[in-house]
Amino acid sequence: MPTRVQYQSGRGREVEGELALPAGEAKVPALILVQEWWGVNDHIRAYADRYAAEGFLTLAVDLYDGAVASDKDEASHRMDGLDWGAALDHIAGAIAFLEAHERSTGKVGITGFCMGGAITFSAACSLHGLHAAVPFYGVPGSFDATRVEAPILAHIAERDTWATPAIAKRFASEMAAAGKPMDVELYDADHAFMNMARPEVFDAACAARAWTRTAAFLHKHLGN
Repeated sequence: MPTRVQYQSGRGREVEGELALPAGEAKVPALILVQEWWGVNDHIRAYADRYAAEGFLTLAVDLYDGAVASDKDEASHRMDGLDWGAALDHIAGAIAFLEAHERSTGKVGITGFCMGGAITFSAACSLHGLHAAVPFYGVPGSFDATRVEAPILAHIAERDTWATPAIAKRFASEMAAAGKPMDVELYDADHAFMNMARPEVFDAACAARAWTRTAAFLHKHLGN
């Protein structure tokens, strides 16, 4: 299980997350994992451990300060009330924390699901120090491809009515126009198809393909 850690945001606020360490003592690439609208729950912890087992020093940033939503109404309320600027400031601190960690090679990527996917996109075009970005079925309200520094791999569900294939393809076109790499992978699935805790939407075959593609992409751009 990940360990609770404290660090400073980009502007010096005390913030927290949960850190999962790969086995051994060797230096490894690092990864920021951004929560769904539920918060840092067991689903997110399971993926933090899974990324760590894959060889990435993984920090699940806690944007709700320990709170976890118990139903969709509460999750929607918390997501709608999230200060997006403060969330990105938190992630800026996470980048610095991981760059300086004794187990880190200094290369940091970012990934996230749903709300975390949207924040992953926003971080990619707002923050320095990211070497790879993998958003899962989330899109922000605005996106500036000209400011993106990291290659992007976006996983999108074809039946998603929020993070639609059309929006993701538009982002990819804007990235191409800016001369920057972005791949969009489409899945015959519903929103949140990676979430094993939600059997009504989880798709094992699509999740397996997305995981294999993500691991290969992160190893390519972060190392190890």
